[in-house]
Amino acid sequence: MSQKSDGMNYAPQGKPRPVVKPGEFIFAAVHLDHGHINGQCNGLVEAGAQLKWVYDADTAKAEALASRFPSAKVARSLDEVLADPAVQLVAAAAIPNLRGALGCRVMEAGKDYFTDKTPFTTLDQLAEAKAVVARTGRKYAVYFSERLHVESAMYATDLVQQGAIGRVIQVIGLGPHRLGTGRPDWFFKKEQYGGILCDIGSHQFEQFLTFTGATDATVTNAAVANYANPDTPEFEDFGEASLVGNNGTSNYIRVDWFTPAGLSTWGDGRMTILGTKGYIELRKYVDVGREKTGNHVYLVDEKGEQHLHVEGQVGFRYFGELILDCLHRTEKAMTQAHAFKAAELCLKAQAAAKKIA
Repeated sequence: MSQKSDGMNYAPQGKPRPVVKPGEFIFAAVHLDHGHINGQCNGLVEAGAQLKWVYDADTAKAEALASRFPSAKVARSLDEVLADPAVQLVAAAAIPNLRGALGCRVMEAGKDYFTDKTPFTTLDQLAEAKAVVARTGRKYAVYFSERLHVESAMYATDLVQQGAIGRVIQVIGLGPHRLGTGRPDWFFKKEQYGGILCDIGSHQFEQFLTFTGATDATVTNAAVANYANPDTPEFEDFGEASLVGNNGTSNYIRVDWFTPAGLSTWGDGRMTILGTKGYIELRKYVDVGREKTGNHVYLVDEKGEQHLHVEGQVGFRYFGELILDCLHRTEKAMTQAHAFKAAELCLKAQAAAKKIA
């Protein structure tokens, strides 16, 4: 199965844009339970970081990742990684319900942490991470890849911030995914993956906060279902939620595992951002029925209509900004408050969700 058709192992690659000199920023990759670790490593290395250590209890998995990076060595344990004073950041894609505790351990060891989404599966895990961040001053960064590692979404981030469509008043996010085959057992266990709104819904809530400028929101409606997977009753293959931001903005999201086999990519991810002076539609991974390329931006404003194909033109600046934030203790890539609020909203939406099937 190609990477483009398999969202589990989707790892975007961009052009190298180093923000540091070789050896100036060292990181490790541990707990490789989700394929998103490949995208996390790609982004950091393209921005100039050096991968020194790779660790996973499954040595073959660790060796496979390390073989892609000449500077990487397989560690014998997590302790070996955390004991190395050269390591400044630890990237991880652990089983979701283990991500919070792992992050706290990393931060207590004096290192910044970069986890795959969803960053937590319970509010208690979030509270503990907040306490450790406050105590240690370390960073708990989250790989919200559906914005940070998608050129059309980063382009839209700039358009919105430049006022291209006026004040944003609503965001509609659609995040279909392909279930495929070969998913691990934890993927189907609610306690471990957290539920569909907590898991893939986390991307959507982060984007809502980014595009609207809201700093908090109330969940007004949420629902989940298992329509087509009776053999895994704890699995949710459909979820939806509506939010109202603390600045009066509106959000509707739908996430699901119903991408049909005929689609050329793992999901027809779309987003519509409505402003007072126009709107933007993103067709992130495919322009279905027209072009199999992704990163299409449709902009309609007071001057007219535009179709902007931004593939290969924007890059992935988040990773360089994250490296510099770690070095300079700044928050340009993403504030800690923003990352934690996105995590909180997905947890609250999941908790509020009615089971409809």
